[in-house]
Amino acid sequence: MTSKVLIIGAGGQIGSELTYTLRQKIGVDNVIASDINKNNLELVNSGAFELIDAKDFDAIKNCVEKHNIDTVYLMAAMLSATGEKYPEAAWDLNMTSLFNVLNLAKEKIIKKVFWPSSIAVFGPTTPKTNTPQHTIMEPTTVYGITKQVGERWCEYYHKNYNVDVRSVRYPGIISWKTLPGGGTTDYAIDIFHQAIANKTYECFINADTELPMMFMDDAVRATIDLMEAKGDDLSIRSSYNLAGISFTPTEIAQTIKTHISEFQITYKPDFRQQIADTWPKSINDSVARKDWGWEHNFDLEQITNEMLTQLIKTVTS
Repeated sequence: MTSKVLIIGAGGQIGSELTYTLRQKIGVDNVIASDINKNNLELVNSGAFELIDAKDFDAIKNCVEKHNIDTVYLMAAMLSATGEKYPEAAWDLNMTSLFNVLNLAKEKIIKKVFWPSSIAVFGPTTPKTNTPQHTIMEPTTVYGITKQVGERWCEYYHKNYNVDVRSVRYPGIISWKTLPGGGTTDYAIDIFHQAIANKTYECFINADTELPMMFMDDAVRATIDLMEAKGDDLSIRSSYNLAGISFTPTEIAQTIKTHISEFQITYKPDFRQQIADTWPKSINDSVARKDWGWEHNFDLEQITNEMLTQLIKTVTS
């Protein structure tokens, strides 16, 4: 029997593309999208949609029962840069929404949960290169704190209540389909928009700041592959390290210049530099590769080519 899926926070960067991909895979009628607003009209009009506040337990439960949902992807969150501006609101959204979904699974109202963690769980004391699955985690942002605590709760609910919860630590995600959503790694999206529109970009992190990144297609595929893996094969119930590639603003700018020769980048670091300085340069995801066969497909040149090609199409169409 095909799963009935609810995606909470479906209007966001990853949530929207996850929704479209799952609808192609298991059918439009089997994927219910939800968000706190209807701002993403393309998504709202593409299939079943419910207005849901991720902090409202009863609203989520009612939607689950209405549509006979067995799997929930909780994609709603306040990201790193925005969370630093509104720390209490970030804590409230990120933690309350997680408890709501975990408790639905604890009560056996749903069978399976996906919840995204992030490289933001790491901090300045974490080994920066080839960061291992199990390591020191002393996050310095509210977003990172909520993700670290969330990982512990996921593992706790699995161990004590047999909740089938699965998670990956996303690196920076690059996509041409959605605009930046308030994350520190969002420069790697905005730079393409500005390169096409203005041939220049003022970067809010330093030229040599290396961060882990991943193309959206890889991130969505990793999410679905993990959810389709056999539970007995999974050794991690907190959150899996997930890696794609790592690069600096200088390196991405040089790759863009091979396509747009007049492109120029300048640097004006802001508060997001301090966030980036606490994060790893590269990630060891060998456990994910061993447990459920993860591997990334897109390198920097492929990402650049896809981003510029698709964004130019949207500008000229």
